[in-house]
Amino acid sequence: MTKVIGLTGGIGSGKTTIANYFEEMGVPVYIADNGAKNVMQSEEIIEEVKNAFGQDIFDGEVLNRAKLAQIVFNDKEQLAKLNSIVHPAVKKDFESWMQEYKNFDYVVYEAAILFESGRYKECDVIITVTAPEEVRIERVVKRDKTTREQVLSRMKMQWNDEKRISKSNFVINNNNLKIAKEEVVKILKILNIKQNQS
Repeated sequence: MTKVIGLTGGIGSGKTTIANYFEEMGVPVYIADNGAKNVMQSEEIIEEVKNAFGQDIFDGEVLNRAKLAQIVFNDKEQLAKLNSIVHPAVKKDFESWMQEYKNFDYVVYEAAILFESGRYKECDVIITVTAPEEVRIERVVKRDKTTREQVLSRMKMQWNDEKRISKSNFVINNNNLKIAKEEVVKILKILNIKQNQS
């Protein structure tokens, strides 16, 4: 039975960088955010989002992600409403993705809101990625061309590091990429996962 490593961390912590290290070392990685983008293209989900949030967040038939983000990242109830539509669809998408990797001992499920969504309960091992708050803010402002205030409001919607760490098996501090990569190698050894030699 393939085991699932849950990989999480706050916005800007560099989860995707760590996920890429796992992939480089031969562990298949599912990025929940990409899964969500895929399922949001299905007619069924688009219809549900339209019914829940109205036609205003669409430009014609195309979902305006920025408008939707503005609504959900400023209101916990609206975020919960969106998650109740998207999460079950992502779960289904992940399960069908898993079929391709049945012969692997482990796969990585990378999700920003692994704990908030309750998906952590389905993971065998949990890794939290951390980085100093200022570093995280700087990364996201640069990456998303957004403001400090917007990043802080998104951070408020997520669990803090302390809470995440208390429920995790491993913690990777992603302040120094070389050290972070060494941490991934250590975890692979502890879990007895053969590294990709190619």
